[in-house]
Amino acid sequence: MGDLLMPLHLIVLAVIALPIIAILRLIPLWFICKKAGFSPWLTLLNCIPFGTTFLLYLLAFADWRRTADPRPTPKQPVS
Repeated sequence: MGDLLMPLHLIVLAVIALPIIAILRLIPLWFICKKAGFSPWLTLLNCIPFGTTFLLYLLAFADWRRTADPRPTPKQPVS
């Protein structure tokens, strides 16, 4: 059986793990940052230690850009 941390095992782990991390963490946060009015590139903070914590605090306590509601409001009858 060989050592668990053989170079081949690490390469296979990286090939399998990196797309899963991208799908589960980076892509949703990319869209959250974009909708909040921040640069989507902030999601790359997830790649460094404590980067996710910093990004969550930034999103939680920053003023978000407000956008117009795309749904039309019903007209009120004039009385």
